Amino acid sequence: MHHEEECCRPEPLQVGGHVPCVSAQALLPDGSFKDVKLSDYKGKWTVVFFYPLDFTFVCPTEIRSFNQHHEEFKKLGVEVLSVSTDSVYSHKAWVENGLGKVHFPMLGDTNHQIASAFNVLIQDKGIALRGTFIIDPAGILRSAVVNDLPVGRSVEETLRTLKALQTGKLTGCEWKPGEKTLN
Repeated sequence: MHHEEECCRPEPLQVGGHVPCVSAQALLPDGSFKDVKLSDYKGKWTVVFFYPLDFTFVCPTEIRSFNQHHEEFKKLGVEVLSVSTDSVYSHKAWVENGLGKVHFPMLGDTNHQIASAFNVLIQDKGIALRGTFIIDPAGILRSAVVNDLPVGRSVEETLRTLKALQTGKLTGCEWKPGEKTLN
């Protein structure tokens, strides 16, 4: 079966499956807007993280942490994308009025297509839970972590998990980069 057909099947997303063929307009680091498809990142490791809303309390701590670790993600050959149900115009206003420069695309999932596909949409609120997804170069979902609204995520744990996945080996509990793998 052709990859595009596989990733577009309306099946529930789970680890080990193809990520959905979804797209949205994005605010790019240079301040411009561009339509972005997840399939644009095929061939690269990709971290997609969802956050509820612009101009909130917990969300900027997470975005700033991903920003602070941006060079480390780049060295690992990883693309980072953030997604919320706010518009790209809201993202731009937030970046320019408080958040500061962001080094990765910020997708505006205003039609909730992406949050729905990744099963993080809170329907009655129209916002996303704090989901972090690691996708391998073949477009396969390799890790999914979802937190409730009040609890911020750990970018350090995302990096540790990513590095463990990139070894292609078995890694035990609390494995850290540089330690021996189990095989």
